[in-house]
This record gives sequence, structure tokens and C-alpha cells, in this order.
Amino acid sequence: MHTVYIGIGSNLGDREENCERAIRLLIEHGMTVTKRSSMIETEPWGVKEQPKFINMALEIKTGMEPDELLHLLKRIENESGRLPTSRWGPRVIDLDILLYDDLILKTPELEIPHPGISERDFVLRPLAEIAPEKVHPVLKKSIKALLKN
Repeated sequence: MHTVYIGIGSNLGDREENCERAIRLLIEHGMTVTKRSSMIETEPWGVKEQPKFINMALEIKTGMEPDELLHLLKRIENESGRLPTSRWGPRVIDLDILLYDDLILKTPELEIPHPGISERDFVLRPLAEIAPEKVHPVLKKSIKALLKN
């Protein structure tokens, strides 16, 4: 089984329920949620003129390979009502693979670790809550250390 960290965000509709629904759908699709952060309200990143986000992070166990998991996350986003939008625009739900074991992967479709983790407080804060000692496989620093910077 692989240990994977998933970032969840929502800024449209009932943001908390959107996150909870995504977690239920992950479980229904065979994921085991082993840790979950609290939900935090955060300012939008990239495009500022939009509602605030609710963000959180999960630690899951899965037998899925990264590309399979990515496709599942996209399917859950669609099932949850996510519509195509501009980059960094508003969304009902956003699910991202942040870390996957200690894997470093870059394909046209997927980059692991998720790019920009170290610059995004809305990712680091919930991730540090559930995995403070986890080491970023590229930057070679713990999530706790990245958050301090």
C-alpha cells in the first residue's frame, strides 16, 4: 500500500460539505483515510477576486498507481459538480496529489510532489498538521520546516 497526501479545496457552495463529500467518495472508491487535517479558511491564491477557500489535507492508503489515482480524483471532482474554469479560478472542489510515498514524478499529466507546495500556505498548514515530519523528496526539508520558512 502507498501512503499518499491529498490536498482538498473548495470555494463555491457549501465549502465544508463539498470537502466532506469528496472524502466520502474517496472512501467509496476504496481509499483508506488514515489522517485528516482540520478545515481552514484561506485567501484565494493566483486569482484574488473570488470567494475564500476551505482547505484541508488527507493522508490515505491506496494500492493505486499515481496515474490511476489522478484519474479517480478527476472523476470525483466531476461527480462533485466541478466545472471547467480558469486556472486558479473558483471551484466546487479541487483534489490534488501532494505527495505519494517518496516518489518524484514528472509527466505531461502529473507532477509529484505537487509543484509549489513550499510556497503555498494553504497547502503547508493542513499538511503540517497531519505530517509535520514528512520530508519533501525534492527539497529534502520537513513539511514543518517548509512551513516555518
